[in-house]
Amino acid sequence: MYVIKVKGVAKIPDYVQLRDDAFTLLAYFRVDRPDKSLEKLGMGEKAADIMEIVKEMPFGQIRKLEL
Repeated sequence: MYVIKVKGVAKIPDYVQLRDDAFTLLAYFRVDRPDKSLEKLGMGEKAADIMEIVKEMPFGQIRKLEL
């Protein structure tokens, strides 16, 4: 799985994309509101770990997650 942190512009907030190995979009959520999207994806218990990685990442970078 891959994570991408996208910088918002003006009134558009910052977002996170989660993609699978084929780069298909699995989840797209605001940085400050990940709960519902990660729960739907079945990764609610790993939300804290994912968001810790996201907070450390610079915008526009793609990172492979090994969870």
